[in-house]
Amino acid sequence: MAISRKEWKRIKAFGANVRRERVRKRLTQEKLAERAEIATRNLQKIEAGEINILATTVFRIQLALRCPYKRLMPSE
Repeated sequence: MAISRKEWKRIKAFGANVRRERVRKRLTQEKLAERAEIATRNLQKIEAGEINILATTVFRIQLALRCPYKRLMPSE
């Protein structure tokens, strides 16, 4: 099943939220990736809104940033 334009907008918004929180916490992409136990290149793609990720990856990022889940999820 193809991802709709609306869903891609949400993926991009999520990535922008991750980037905003990472910068706010003064973390490098490398440090956040290490904390979240994901590859740095994958984090780069997430922040750029280039890939659709699993819920487990969202959870790892949220825990690594130590921020509320709602802060990362795009609003409607």
